Amino acid sequence: MNAQSAPTPQADAATASYLAINNIEVIYDHVILVLKGVSLHVPEGKIVALLGANGAGKSTTLKSISNLLAAERGDVTKGTIEFRGQRIEKLTPNELVRRGVCQVMEGRHCFGHLTVEENLLTGAFTRKISRAELKAELERVYHYFPRLKTRRGSQSGYTSGGEQQMTAVGRALMARPSMILLDEPSMGLAPQIVEEIFEIVRDLNGKERVSFLLAEQNTMVALRYADYGYILENGRVVMDGVAKDLAQNEDVKEFYLGLSSAGRKSFRDVKHYRRRKRWLA
Repeated sequence: MNAQSAPTPQADAATASYLAINNIEVIYDHVILVLKGVSLHVPEGKIVALLGANGAGKSTTLKSISNLLAAERGDVTKGTIEFRGQRIEKLTPNELVRRGVCQVMEGRHCFGHLTVEENLLTGAFTRKISRAELKAELERVYHYFPRLKTRRGSQSGYTSGGEQQMTAVGRALMARPSMILLDEPSMGLAPQIVEEIFEIVRDLNGKERVSFLLAEQNTMVALRYADYGYILENGRVVMDGVAKDLAQNEDVKEFYLGLSSAGRKSFRDVKHYRRRKRWLA
């Protein structure tokens, strides 16, 4: 599934994409080139995984969409980003939330001094709804995250990492988004909690039709839940394809899971791919 030679659905996706990133370039401090011609598409109602090692450019890609780069002295210098067919590069994060795009940041970033429920309520800040509607929205979030209902009065800073991640996703849901950008949801969590969170993501996608673009280092888990995947390396998309196909691809198994048809390889053996440059454009 080479990004250049193998057939991909990108051409069709470009016309039907909910979110379309076209050949963007991102520079930090007017000097450091981080993303180099990245293009990807997220169809409506789908889960798309953005995969790659730490430092590959996954978080930068999400921040480019949600317009959070300016806070880190970053800037999209080339390319376009469209949501529902409209350019969004110049919108503020607040305007994007109103249009239905929410990002759940890496590291969760809950308000530690607020309770779980108070954190959730901050997610509805951009909406003008009645108290009855607000209560109904809370119950909707608690339906997907029953653990949060039992911890609703607990100070968020004293809850577990998994509960904080659920709070962060629940807070995004309070804004009624149609697209969630989910950054490293598995980071620092036990495998059982990771599976629980990904099951909730799939549930939200299936029942609420929320589209997801999730950046994730845990390739095996992400491809099990995603519909489509893109692999980033050094700021470029080096491979993309249907998630099931990527999960069975020998290159992905070898270079990201440490596996090959000959069995598990050592890290030193896996690193040989850099000399082969099998994927690079």
